[in-house]
Amino acid sequence: MLRSLSPRLVFFGLLLLAIVAMLFARVFLEEYLDLEACPLCMTQRVFVVAWGVFALIAVLHNPRGWGNRVYAALCALAAIIGGAVAGRHVWLQHLPEDQVPACGPSLEYMLETLPFTETLSLVLMGDGNCAMTMWTFMGLSIPEQTLILFVVTTLVCLWQMIRRYPG
Repeated sequence: MLRSLSPRLVFFGLLLLAIVAMLFARVFLEEYLDLEACPLCMTQRVFVVAWGVFALIAVLHNPRGWGNRVYAALCALAAIIGGAVAGRHVWLQHLPEDQVPACGPSLEYMLETLPFTETLSLVLMGDGNCAMTMWTFMGLSIPEQTLILFVVTTLVCLWQMIRRYPG
């Protein structure tokens, strides 16, 4: 059954997954639950959007052969980097309370006052705000859920890269 899925349909599925993830974050978590995204959450969203953009381009381009593998590799790269950020976020949430880094300034403040490279470094390190678990579903925090999403996306992309395409 999986062999019968066209590459374009798989990329469309990846695009829909990214759209649903962003709508969930923006509408449900931010608007409905009134949760503010921490810097690591915002970084993870960047990589969800990145894989979504690569998937959208693949859907529109509808390449053949190696083109499918290139787009799948780009989507996988975005998901792997996003997964690494989510993994760091999960790690911060599981630190003992006395080892949690101090809370830092807001992302907006850092972007306005610090050089971009320093802001990026501070964001990727995370802070005390990132260590708080604000909401769970089925016992999983938001970063844990996001990590699962990145892993699933990476697996789909890897499958898309190694699969045989119908002639």
